[in-house]
Amino acid sequence: MVDKLTLSDAQWRERLTPEEFNVLRKHGTERPGSGCFLGTKTPGTYVCAGCGNPLFKSGTKFESGTGWPSFTQTVGPDSVAEIDDRTYGMVRTEVRCARCDGHLGHVFPDGPPPTGLRYCMNSVAMKHVPEGQPLELVRA
Repeated sequence: MVDKLTLSDAQWRERLTPEEFNVLRKHGTERPGSGCFLGTKTPGTYVCAGCGNPLFKSGTKFESGTGWPSFTQTVGPDSVAEIDDRTYGMVRTEVRCARCDGHLGHVFPDGPPPTGLRYCMNSVAMKHVPEGQPLELVRA
């Protein structure tokens, strides 16, 4: 279990770009096809842009055709939290960072084996740490 990181909106605004703040703290969504990680194949780990919490390994990334980077599974059971999302007249499962509660995207049950899951993420909510570089959590 990771230690929680809780900051005020003002502290998040100082730490994040306006786009990161909109997605991570206000549950926004980047336009499909616009994310910087959509076609990325570089080995490494995707971490939360807000706090550095490890989220996904590059080996679990796949091309879903949806316009957002997609993954079949998380780094581990404590990396994300899944929340019922009934906004906009839909029933979905929202995915949030387990450490800072930042909105990352949604998970759907239509992914490829081995999990059958599609973690559909916003690029702006993540940073990529190339393989071999240390993973460091952002300190409060």
